[in-house]
Amino acid sequence: MTDPIADYLTRLRNAIQAKHRVVEIPASNLKKDITKILFEKGYILNYKFEEEGPQGTIKIALKYDPQTKASAIKSLTRISRPGMRQYKGYREMPRVINGLGIAIVSTSKGVMTDKEATVEKIGGEVLCFIY
Repeated sequence: MTDPIADYLTRLRNAIQAKHRVVEIPASNLKKDITKILFEKGYILNYKFEEEGPQGTIKIALKYDPQTKASAIKSLTRISRPGMRQYKGYREMPRVINGLGIAIVSTSKGVMTDKEATVEKIGGEVLCFIY
């Protein structure tokens, strides 16, 4: 697999499309950090890291609106790809839907949202947009 982050986003997108409650994804440290950000920002209900096998898995409980059955995540878009990396300084940090969504950025101080990177005045690789 050449792009594990795109695979992570695609598995989430497919599970949301199929209205699954829980999705299992192969684990890595970067995927764990992205999952923690999604939980902190309220896009998923809960998550659990399981250390079974050589790699481990991440179990993510997806969040839906009880009345409309719509997912909390409307869109998952991969920005930086292995063939074309996208790096931004803190001054050029992208705003997703004028601040309503989040951009996940990999910086020298770890994985964080675009707003946190701007506050700490750090640039980095823009991994994905989520809203």
